Amino acid sequence: MTDSVTFKDHSKENRIFNSRILKAVIILVILTGILISRIFYLQVVEHEKYSTQSDENRIHLQYIPPIRGLIYDTNGLLLADNKPSFNLTLTLERIPDLEKALKDIQQIVPIQPEEIAQFKKRLRNKPRKPFESVPLKFRLTEEEIARISVNEHLMPGVEVEADLIRFYPQGEIYTHTIGYVRRINDQEQKSLDDKKYKGVTTIGKIGIERFYEEHLLGQVGYREVEVNARGRVLRVLDQKEPIPGTDLTLYLDTELQKNAIEALGGQRGAVVALDPKTGGILAMVSEPSYDPNPFVRGIGFKAYAALLNDPARPLYNRASSGEYPPASTIKPFVAIAGLNTETVTPANRVFDPGWYRLPNQKRLYRNWKRGGHGWVNLERAIVVSNDTYFYDLALKLGIDNLHDYLQRFGLGIRTALDVGEQRPGLMPSREWKMGVRNLPWFPGETVITGIGQGFMKATPLQLATATAVLANKGKWVYPQLLKSSTNPIELVPDQPMKDIVVNSPEYWKLVYEAMRKVVHDRSGTAHYRIGRDIPYTMAGKTGTAQVVGIKQNERYDASKLSKIHHDHGLFIGFAPIDDPQIAIAVVVENGGGGSSAAAPVARKILDAYLIPRLEKQAIEQAKKLERNSNTPSSGEG
Repeated sequence: MTDSVTFKDHSKENRIFNSRILKAVIILVILTGILISRIFYLQVVEHEKYSTQSDENRIHLQYIPPIRGLIYDTNGLLLADNKPSFNLTLTLERIPDLEKALKDIQQIVPIQPEEIAQFKKRLRNKPRKPFESVPLKFRLTEEEIARISVNEHLMPGVEVEADLIRFYPQGEIYTHTIGYVRRINDQEQKSLDDKKYKGVTTIGKIGIERFYEEHLLGQVGYREVEVNARGRVLRVLDQKEPIPGTDLTLYLDTELQKNAIEALGGQRGAVVALDPKTGGILAMVSEPSYDPNPFVRGIGFKAYAALLNDPARPLYNRASSGEYPPASTIKPFVAIAGLNTETVTPANRVFDPGWYRLPNQKRLYRNWKRGGHGWVNLERAIVVSNDTYFYDLALKLGIDNLHDYLQRFGLGIRTALDVGEQRPGLMPSREWKMGVRNLPWFPGETVITGIGQGFMKATPLQLATATAVLANKGKWVYPQLLKSSTNPIELVPDQPMKDIVVNSPEYWKLVYEAMRKVVHDRSGTAHYRIGRDIPYTMAGKTGTAQVVGIKQNERYDASKLSKIHHDHGLFIGFAPIDDPQIAIAVVVENGGGGSSAAAPVARKILDAYLIPRLEKQAIEQAKKLERNSNTPSSGEG
């Protein structure tokens, strides 16, 4: 029997092979279709999205902070400048070990623990872009810059960067008025407009720097740059330059400011001087003061604690925030109220035995002079600062009229246009007392309000403003620091004030004459201290504000009291009387009587301001007369 032989079926094998080829081709086509569709999706449909992501990785937007506006005094002296500064910065993406880098840096330049703490706080709290540097130490010295530069190649990511920081060349003499900028803190960062403050690290904290922040700031610029994988800038693609902030020129006169500080002679107190014609603030002093420059990049904890705990309170702005009993300085304003309401006439007299008593009451309201001044009319009551006359006048006027008229002079109201830290003081009323203390108003409270004591409080800025309005015969001028600016700035008062209209111009004349005699007449309270040999006519009024109460049968004895319980000395005035060029208010804390403590300060300031100007005016007038006398007269031929 023979074996069977099997032959290949080539036809069948071809069919199987072709089937497999077809399936492979179909799979290949499907996969190719999927790949093509995916490529189409990525390249066409999602092109914009991935193109943007690619650009974001390759193109960085760097913000350029604007140059902050400069601040000048009335004579063009620079008060706030921008000074180059060099800072030590770290770029984290280029530092393998941050802790090791910090230790290495400390071997080269001194780094305080608080500087490291602040650096780490900035890392935690401030969002940043990749390869954005973070400052570790500010204001490097030349020696520190040199040390870092020599070792920079050993410390990748550690660099010295230049910056502009605020600098106050006048130091402490303008701190409370100009203020200062300081680094933006976490709370401020959350509330600020991110677009306006991109790349900006400081913000105005107090004073002019804070009030005019939006004008001084300027507008942020930017730079689009192409970077490599390591974050290094390859080229600049686009750039918009920042717009510098607005430059400000103030009414402040630095020489007068220095004269005022010198006149205070280290005493705690405040001085405000205004131009009655414009309301421009010529000088605004609060003593003691402090240097604002350490605050710009962050003052140390110990240094700040020393300022904060100083019993003299240098951080306190006495000129616009200090609220003091105005004492007898308000008597000229009360006199205008009495005359204009026809409560009194110039001829009305009151007998002063040294005290005043309300009907059917035992309490005595004492005059400052124990034996009294005898019979006094309104003019003499101002000249000798008689309390009894003004006790009586206040009671006749009533608290409603007192409140109304004294507010017309700006007492109890914020009236300055651009002094951010101004306090309103207090001009009490029936409504105020009922609202705050839930008690009715009593006649005895009216009596002591008439001499600026009791609940009443006023700031030196308010007293200077009221004095300027008095010098203007009731015409209102709002106190302001801004004189001009490189870009227009509109100032609007919080509370519009109306000019004070009186029934007779003689009322102003009477008060002016009385205030002239306060200084120039032998019986005036300020004459002995400042009234001799004045080359101009001054109108003034002294005031002595009690700090602690004195019992009915006791006398004030400063020798038995600690210094902080001594009376405050006050003085207001303006000059020259016939053409007022300056109005002033002085407060000397715990300095004693106004005539002995505050009036001499005012005299020195007024002399420094007026004498050179009056001499100049006299020379110009003499030259004018000489020119006129040399001009040939025309005659008839």
